[in-house]
Parts: sequence; structure tokens; C-alpha cells
Amino acid sequence: MADLKEARVLMIAADGFETVELFEPRKALEAAGATVTLASMKTDPIQGMKGDIEKAETATPDVTLEEVDVDDYDALVLPGGVANPDKLRTEARAVEIVQDFMDDEKIVAAICHAPWLLAEADVIEGRRVTGFESIRTDLENAGADVVNEEVVIDENLITSRCPDDIPAFNEAIIAALGK
Repeated sequence: MADLKEARVLMIAADGFETVELFEPRKALEAAGATVTLASMKTDPIQGMKGDIEKAETATPDVTLEEVDVDDYDALVLPGGVANPDKLRTEARAVEIVQDFMDDEKIVAAICHAPWLLAEADVIEGRRVTGFESIRTDLENAGADVVNEEVVIDENLITSRCPDDIPAFNEAIIAALGK
């Protein structure tokens, strides 16, 4: 496993995040030595969901979106869930953070419904991506080349479809950070 003790990773999430898509990548990154910071609109606990049906664990953000300085991070990880990226794509600062990471060609990893935020940030035109099946038309409409694969790596951009893909998603993020 790569030693990521110098790596600094930002995760952004809001109420409605899919718990395993936040906690599992965070756990894997921290186990590899990375420092992971969670940002949201406020630092009050945010509500996780299991399958968008039942409430699950909460997570307490470390910083607000407004406090994020993109220069402080090497990668951005976007967990899914239906409500989470739907809320984030209406937050100008969240969209700006995604755009800044992409403009700086830093690693951006999005799973499940999180690529909605990539579409909102207008950063996937001509890029090869995947996402949860119900958002694939949205991704195509944003100009992406959408495929149905467990993990898709297009330069600095890493995308996956669903919780079943988390092991491959985590491996791809850790490998990219290890380069």
C-alpha cells in the first residue's frame, strides 16, 4: 500500500450523504497515512443515509466550505447519496471548489450520485466518467463520455458507480495519490 503521510485530502458532503461512501474512503485514506478533512456548509453534524431510505451515522465536518483553501489539498473526494450532491450543486462555493481542483489538475474522485456536482461545475465535457445509473443521462447531457464500469480514471478524474465499487474506488484514489 502507498504511504500517503504527506497527502492532504478534502471531502465535501452535506445532509443525505451515503454513509459508506464517506466513511469507507476516509478510513482507507487515513489507513494509508493521508490527512482527511471534511467540509460542509456548516460544522454542525451532517446526516448520513443508508440507501437514501434510512438514517444512518452522522459526520461532523472539520471546516466550512467557505474556510476551504484548495491550495491546502492534494485531492478532493465526493461521496454520493441522492440528497448530498443535490444540495451541494446548489452551493456556489462547493461548485467553485470542484472547478478549482479540476483547473489545478488535482485528483478529483466522485462516486454514485456525486458526479452530479461535476456536471454542475461544468468540468466533465469530453471526459470519460461513470456514475449511478439514474444520473448517467445528466452526465451525457453535460458532455461526458459515460461508461458502465466500477471505476473510471480519466487523467486526474476518478469516478465510480455505487457502494459495491468502493474497494476499486479507494484503490484508485490511493494509487493516484501515491504517484
